[in-house]
Amino acid sequence: MISYQKKVILAPDFSPMSVRGLLNHWLVPQKMQHFLRINQNILVNGHYRAFNRQVEAGDQITMNFTDISVKVQDYPLDERQTFSVLYEDADLLVVNKPAGIKTHPNGPNENFTLMNQVAAYLAKENKKAYMVHRIDQATSGVLLIGKTPIVIGILNRQLSQKTMTRQYIAVANDPERTLLDHATINLPIGVDVTNKRKRQIDYITGLSAVTHYQLLHRKGPAATLAVNLETGRTHQIRLHLAATGHPIFGDPLYFPTDATQRLLLHGQTLRYTEPFSDHQRTVTAPMPEIFNHYVEL
Repeated sequence: MISYQKKVILAPDFSPMSVRGLLNHWLVPQKMQHFLRINQNILVNGHYRAFNRQVEAGDQITMNFTDISVKVQDYPLDERQTFSVLYEDADLLVVNKPAGIKTHPNGPNENFTLMNQVAAYLAKENKKAYMVHRIDQATSGVLLIGKTPIVIGILNRQLSQKTMTRQYIAVANDPERTLLDHATINLPIGVDVTNKRKRQIDYITGLSAVTHYQLLHRKGPAATLAVNLETGRTHQIRLHLAATGHPIFGDPLYFPTDATQRLLLHGQTLRYTEPFSDHQRTVTAPMPEIFNHYVEL
């Protein structure tokens, strides 16, 4: 059985709370808390402390995790490295995914996706790659990947509670200049039964999807938008903008008549709280050079 250890020294300005309160504050999943308690695998200054007792500033918290129910996928290794590393620590890797490469394989033996490359990168330090979220093949930008399974449940809870946020830059077609300075698009999304690669607006069986945008810049027919997702449906930004009459330049699915070289959608910024801490980190992926031909940011 593989064991993972995490040590944290509580900051000088830490406000006292119970052990249980601390783990809840860190968004540690209940199942992980259960095993920490019954196995007495959480130590405060070297000694087990009951969950109803307090911890204080300066205390050293040592957690030994042995029962981690996180699915592990052994990706075939792709030694190429088309991504760049934006940030890395012992638990996490944040990369800049290039456009044109899939985030992950769809089958156990598929290769040549970003996760195959990341798996090869992390194998050099005997770490595995754990996917947290994905972005479309045609989209570039910031992507967060776990290096140890103990952080995956915490990051998933940040996603579900919307304390982890991602901002995209999209260049949409707006020749009539009808896009507002800021707006929210609330349209349910379902599978397009005529084309399995696409999604469609579906008021009957579609899933709720909410997109917020702010207009940043105009240049000719191009409108540059900062886009934030309240939900994370497949093709959400692409479909929502297309459905309102403003498809993204270079989108082969929702703007097939446009000849732009690539989809002008880029995951620019990721904000999250570092697991087992209160430290919020913002990671930014540089804007691809192609965007300079269409916008002036």
